Amino acid sequence: MKDIIGGKSGGAAPLAAKFVVVDDESAGQRLDNFLMRHLKGVPKTHVYRIIRSGEVRVNKGRASADTRVAAGDAIRLPPVRTAPAPSEEAVRAVPPREFPILFEDEFLLAIDKPSGTAVHGGSGVSFGVIEQLRRARPEAKFLELVHRLDRDTSGILLVAKRRSALTRLQDQFRERATDKTYLALVQGAWPVRLKVLDQPLKKYLLPDGERRVRVTTADDPDAMRAITLVKVRSTAPQRADRGLPTLSLLEVTIRTGRTHQIRVHLSAAGHGIAGDDKYGDFDLNHRLQKAGLGRMFLHAWQLKFDHPSTGQRTALEAGLPAELAAWEPAVV
Repeated sequence: MKDIIGGKSGGAAPLAAKFVVVDDESAGQRLDNFLMRHLKGVPKTHVYRIIRSGEVRVNKGRASADTRVAAGDAIRLPPVRTAPAPSEEAVRAVPPREFPILFEDEFLLAIDKPSGTAVHGGSGVSFGVIEQLRRARPEAKFLELVHRLDRDTSGILLVAKRRSALTRLQDQFRERATDKTYLALVQGAWPVRLKVLDQPLKKYLLPDGERRVRVTTADDPDAMRAITLVKVRSTAPQRADRGLPTLSLLEVTIRTGRTHQIRVHLSAAGHGIAGDDKYGDFDLNHRLQKAGLGRMFLHAWQLKFDHPSTGQRTALEAGLPAELAAWEPAVV
């Protein structure tokens, strides 16, 4: 895409609206995704607000978030402050890193993300998976995250190597055409009959500004529908000798991709994820840590999707990492 009109943004000069022209590679994207890539650093909620208000125009007309942009479209962007581009020094400071590859071709890359690594920089993290991959592959013309995983969650993460692949894969995630299943170790004996959690979620901020999510009611204007399917894989009885309660290993499939969805749904059901420092049982986490579990037990285990080029159904699986696999025998 190319800027064809721009305003001054330096010093105290007011920001001005600008226009960008959609190029061939961006053609077919939803307007909201197009904007989020162009307005780096602008909160997603603000992007949707300027679309709804009509401040964003496509060929001088109002458009909705799901409008598909076409090559040659002129997009008006209202004055917004975006994050500054990283300096060359900051880019060079990112350590190049490759990650275990589960699948790769000319369209996409699937890696097994380790726990403790953010998927991208921001929110106090200077770099993540995508920045490290770009440094490790300077010849790559295009590398973009298809979806997200929490920093403390390990497992399958997709990276698009072409914009067309990114668009098609993100459409599948949005339209719930993918199957995503996680493995989670939780406190207590999960009721076998409790298989569907259909509870809306709501984001909120703590006094210090940190983001959190909680279950809310359907009539809440900020409610986001969230559906989680749960299957008990195995249960370990209480281990009083280790100070541990009954634990259940679950296969958790999400039909919606809300922030912290699995963590909040399981916690709200009274079965917090082992090692979860935001929504789990803090006393149990301390005991688990003393027993050797040094992270949250949540792993993106299986992912099924249609290949963005061939349309063939593709199934990927990432086995439990060693630090979690060591706990599985104790559960079986």
